[in-house]
Amino acid sequence: MSSPTLTKPEGAQPRSRSLLLALVVIASAQLMIVLDGTIVNIALPHIQTDLGFSDNGRQWVVTAYALAFGSLLLLGGRLGDLLGRRKMFLYGIGIFSVASFLGGISPNPTLMLLSRILQGAGAALAAPAALALVNTTFPAGKDRNRAMAVYAAMSGAGAAIGLILGGALTELDWRWTFFVNVPIGLFVMYLAPRVLVESEGNDSSLDLYGALTGTLGLFGIVYGLSHAAERNAAGTLVGWGAPMTLLPLIGGVLVLGLFVVVERRVRHPLLPLRILADRNRAVSLFAMLLVGAGLFALFFFLGLYVQQVMGYSPMRAGVAFLPFSAGIAVSAAVASNLVGRIDPRWLSGFGGLLAATGLWGFTHLQATSSYASGLLPWIIVMSLGMGFLFIPLTLTSTARIDPNDSGAAASALNTAQQIGGAVGIAALSTVFANAAASKGNQLMAQLQAQGIPVPTTPAGQAAAAEQFKQQFGAQIQSYASSQGFWVAAGMILVGGIATLLFLNVKHRELATDGHAPAHVG
Repeated sequence: MSSPTLTKPEGAQPRSRSLLLALVVIASAQLMIVLDGTIVNIALPHIQTDLGFSDNGRQWVVTAYALAFGSLLLLGGRLGDLLGRRKMFLYGIGIFSVASFLGGISPNPTLMLLSRILQGAGAALAAPAALALVNTTFPAGKDRNRAMAVYAAMSGAGAAIGLILGGALTELDWRWTFFVNVPIGLFVMYLAPRVLVESEGNDSSLDLYGALTGTLGLFGIVYGLSHAAERNAAGTLVGWGAPMTLLPLIGGVLVLGLFVVVERRVRHPLLPLRILADRNRAVSLFAMLLVGAGLFALFFFLGLYVQQVMGYSPMRAGVAFLPFSAGIAVSAAVASNLVGRIDPRWLSGFGGLLAATGLWGFTHLQATSSYASGLLPWIIVMSLGMGFLFIPLTLTSTARIDPNDSGAAASALNTAQQIGGAVGIAALSTVFANAAASKGNQLMAQLQAQGIPVPTTPAGQAAAAEQFKQQFGAQIQSYASSQGFWVAAGMILVGGIATLLFLNVKHRELATDGHAPAHVG
């Protein structure tokens, strides 16, 4: 297998300016991809009303994107290795931008869902290429560490920025939550050929069987996890026991098992298993999966809490997360400076402890909690912890990788985050539903113990249920959210402890471009 050769960017520019513009391009693309996972959430009720989605069907506006993105990431990363990362980056951003325009002009649910699938496919091409381009564009050491800091900040803060933009643009017109991507995409596509270093690919052939089994396996897992977090026509959680949850999950796991068999036998695998065999990389990916679960859960449940319990408008709810974006930017900058002097295990372990402490703080939320004392301190604590997690984990998951495997390693990192998010929302939705039912039953039993009569007619029961919801709904939701935050805090704490115990890469190793041992095959 020949090593990829590099093509200089078009146009002669001073190196410092070229690197700055390259960072702007990659950061803009990453921000656009990440924020799209949340920017549409706030607009969902408006999309449902205008396009005629059913209550169950509207969830597919979110799920269609997650399915396409999560299931195609491995293929997208390998295509970048084979055909050129800058080329795949441009194709991905182009597809994403066109799909965003189609979403903005959608007159019906069919075109909307098609646009979301295309957005996910474009993101799956662009996201792993963007991370791999950081490695090929920025020299190892301070330049790359700083670039990784910006990349990681966009990854962590993008979801919060999506909520802010979603709230602002929805008040203008929900269609602008899609149109906003078009000028960003055009900007990125104009600058990318001029400032990004291209890899010309190599002479390997595409692993078609690996692409098929890897894509189908990830599709089954993401679909099953997404379905578990949905609600049926009665408003109750579908859960883990539903056939359409279990069958895709089991099928996805089995097909991924077949994928591993295929990858062991082919000469040029889609995901070289040597990437996962590296201890530091495997630990980093495991920790990133758990971090993704906790982060997605934060925005999902806290977003519901501030709107449904605290009564915030969509715009105000988005602004409430602004300190998270600021905090992660600050801690990412600090971590990028420290990672050249302190081993990653200590930074990520500290970050895991800090982020878990922030989530623990949310377990104390009550129906009467205020933003200044009940939310803001813990939003800041968690955001600071996330910066110390993202920087070292992003570096250690892609450090000292053979140039031919950069795209595959980047896609593995993105896949871990995407699957982690799906696991987090599905698992914590189950915890939330069970805790809400338990708290509701407890409160109902207390009312009955006080001698309050239970209506016997359907109309009386419906009226009593509505009155019960109005009286105790905020209390039930606060309690159920707190139980979910306990689980999320445990997930991130486990990820932080895992890096502290098992991550053994030294900070000096991140300052060089040394590669892993040569390929097998």
